[in-house]
Amino acid sequence: MGRSGIHGGGEDGSAPEGGADGVSDVIAGDGAGAASAGPVPAPATTTAPGGAGKAAGRAAARRAAKPKRPLWRRILVWTAGSVAVIVAGVAVAAYLYIRHLNNNITEAELHLGNDPLERAAPNAEGQTPLNILLLGSDSRDSEENQELGGARDLAGGPVRADVQMLLHVSADRSNITLISIPRDTQVTIPECTDPETGEVYPEETSASINTSLSHGGPGCTVATWEQLTRIPIDHMMMVDFAGVVDMADAVGGVPVCVEQNVYDPDSGLRLEAGETIIQGEQALQWLRTRHGFEGGSDISRTRAQQMYLTNMVEELQSGTSLTDPGELMDLAEAATSALTVDPGLGSVEALYELGQDLRRVPSERINMLTMPWLPDPENPDTTVIPDPERAEELFSLVRQDIPLDDPDARPEREEEPAAEPRPGGDEESAPEEAAPPAAEIPVGVRNGTGSATMPPVNGRATVITEELYRLGYTSAWTDATPAAEASTVILYPSEADRAAAAAVAESLGLPDEAVQQSPGSTGITLIVGADWREGTTYPSGGAEPPDGGSTGDGGDGGDAGDTGDEEDHPSFSSDDIISGRDDDACMPVNPNYTW
Repeated sequence: MGRSGIHGGGEDGSAPEGGADGVSDVIAGDGAGAASAGPVPAPATTTAPGGAGKAAGRAAARRAAKPKRPLWRRILVWTAGSVAVIVAGVAVAAYLYIRHLNNNITEAELHLGNDPLERAAPNAEGQTPLNILLLGSDSRDSEENQELGGARDLAGGPVRADVQMLLHVSADRSNITLISIPRDTQVTIPECTDPETGEVYPEETSASINTSLSHGGPGCTVATWEQLTRIPIDHMMMVDFAGVVDMADAVGGVPVCVEQNVYDPDSGLRLEAGETIIQGEQALQWLRTRHGFEGGSDISRTRAQQMYLTNMVEELQSGTSLTDPGELMDLAEAATSALTVDPGLGSVEALYELGQDLRRVPSERINMLTMPWLPDPENPDTTVIPDPERAEELFSLVRQDIPLDDPDARPEREEEPAAEPRPGGDEESAPEEAAPPAAEIPVGVRNGTGSATMPPVNGRATVITEELYRLGYTSAWTDATPAAEASTVILYPSEADRAAAAAVAESLGLPDEAVQQSPGSTGITLIVGADWREGTTYPSGGAEPPDGGSTGDGGDGGDAGDTGDEEDHPSFSSDDIISGRDDDACMPVNPNYTW
């Protein structure tokens, strides 16, 4: 019994309760006290009378011997630990929330055709323009879309893209051009393949552009726009009925204006004259109204949609919806849930970067225009076609990254590094590189006189090739690659080819601006444009466009932008453009739909 008590073991040799703590307490005590105490006695298995009091006294002494940590230190340690836990929790929550938002986004392939265009070339500063196709679908696949869009019998049927706008952001991010196209515009829809089913939709030479969405998805609408405009499209974004309502609610409403009281029983829109903040279902009514606005046509509805989008962008740029965390989360939730995008925009990070990029553009430099159009000869009361001359000129401005509000401005093209000066001379005295003999300059000639709605002049490339032969360019050849250009151009791939391209232009009487560097070109290429549809002598100042025709609001074409230069820019007038500067713009009302 005594031996077991010395070793601190019980009858079975096990350690008694509290034995380990007792040893550690002594070791943790004051060093001097421990040294004077001599051998450490092991606790007994039983407590002698008065032992509890002694043990308590020893414990109190040990606590008194421990140095106390200052209160501020304990608070600091507790605070730091709490902050670390909170930061870790927020990081996890943020990650999970971003993943949630990413899962909200629906992706679709960008291009479903067989001939995607090469991306736009950078300017002299290495900056690249951005082209995004914005689509609004009439899908009724969900209960909410059926309730908002009506016509439940259309559920499960072909989906159409009733709203289509091409957003062009200039390479230097100084301006935006937005081109709308009426949904009943007759165009060529190219062959497209459904990426999910593999079904191939054959080409349609004349169909309403809004039906392209049902040919495999939004990627076919992208292919249709690229074929129509020859503008390379970088991204696509699509929203449905419910998405429009949710987005309008998330930004707190969008201001619109009408000149008179309006009531359209078909869409349900009912507004008093002047400005109204619309949101929710009322926003959808505004976007769907056609009879209530002056003209009662799809063209009028397109102009109203442009006004709505302009004002929504201004609301977002003003930051009114971006300062309150709750509103910001609502906007993020609404935007990601509403969108179908191409894989390049399929994440919150990509959408955020795009938003930051677009916010750099001043709102007063956002200009919207409806594609110039003509009544469809096959069905003039119902459908329209692109104006073959004026629409091509508008598309050409976008391809060249020229803003609508300054159509005389032409961005500098990216240049090759300057050549090394020749030995024995200096850079200033070095002569320009001479063009090789005409017979040694290979020139491919393409027929670009046609478009999706205007057939090319048959044999036009052959005629100009023969003229080049006559002028001594015996290496010229006819290139059958499809092309469409409003203005005739000569493309060359590198600076080393510039002199040869300029020589060809001079021989044909083409202006200097027709000579353009194109890194994607495989050689010197002459594209005979719509401005040179006949003859072998290039017309001075380009061909005159035909009289008549309509622009976005059905008016006659006039002067372009703010220049008032009707002869140089006949495709549209300043009255046709809806700009961020037009704070007081109001939609005219159909007199048969007032109250």
